Amino acid sequence: MVTSTSGGARPPLSARWGGRVNLFRAWGRILQGYRPTLSLEITRECPLRCPGCYAYEPGHLGAAGPLRDLTDFRGDDLVERVLRLVDETRPVYISIVGGEPLVRYRELNALLPRLSALGIPVQVVTSAVRPIPAEWRAIAGLHLCVSIDGLQPEHDARRAPATYDRILKNLAGHQVTVHCTVTGQMARQPGACEEFLAFWSARQGVRKIWFSLFTPQRGADGAENLNAAERVAFVERLRPLRPRYPKLDLHRRTLEAFLRPPDTPDECLFARTTTCVSADLRTPITPCQLGGDPDCSRCGCLASVGMKAFGDLRLGGVVPVRSIFAASERIGAAARGRRSNPGA
Repeated sequence: MVTSTSGGARPPLSARWGGRVNLFRAWGRILQGYRPTLSLEITRECPLRCPGCYAYEPGHLGAAGPLRDLTDFRGDDLVERVLRLVDETRPVYISIVGGEPLVRYRELNALLPRLSALGIPVQVVTSAVRPIPAEWRAIAGLHLCVSIDGLQPEHDARRAPATYDRILKNLAGHQVTVHCTVTGQMARQPGACEEFLAFWSARQGVRKIWFSLFTPQRGADGAENLNAAERVAFVERLRPLRPRYPKLDLHRRTLEAFLRPPDTPDECLFARTTTCVSADLRTPITPCQLGGDPDCSRCGCLASVGMKAFGDLRLGGVVPVRSIFAASERIGAAARGRRSNPGA
């Protein structure tokens, strides 16, 4: 499972909603009172025990209890239940996380082609702890995102058995996005970001590289956390690397937003556009995929800061996108109310 970062490595807006056509579909869903993205913990199981993993924090699901205590599903039952949830929530983009999604690779072999046939882009976020099925290469709209925690020594120590060697073997023949969670340990190594970029940029199957910063729960104090000076240093190190490593998919506005994340979940466009559901396919994860009580002042979620950068854009240099979004949300809330009370 990914560490406490972006709720399963959510991609930037253009990738997350699948291009311009789906961007308009997403806006349509908002006007209808739906959230355009569905983030799904497809299983409670994971063979990894990564330090700082948000999904297995005691408070991740609040009163619903720890993730490992939930009922989850297998086989055709899982496939049909997911399809019913998709029909209810009407997403234009789906992110499948875990536990570890590849624990349910047989079910995904059946589910992913059916979602593709519906025209819904799907991202599977994985540790690549087991081989990714070769038949997935032919599934239209499927995006594979591999979570990696820094350079090989610290990654292998944190995420065994999903070591660098195993990841490289299991990715053979696939095109993937590599998502790195920058922990405090990595941030304190001045050359680590460039070394990471150089290594993964040289891999033929890597299409893009994303970075998030480790996001703690409120009040947490551990070695993974970055302080304010380390956040600034991370951004300053990445600025000159963008033109030198074309696979680094990180806009300059997003870099700036790492230094000014949304103050609360209510101000986070990512949280407001994503329905997050846990492994029983019923329990909501709030206030965002991180669950629990995330410290928004130290948020390093790529999706959150990317959406903030998008929301800060001004159409025609005048109207902020977030203002248009807020107006669309109000229209959507009214539409949702009419569906709930058709006779009103």
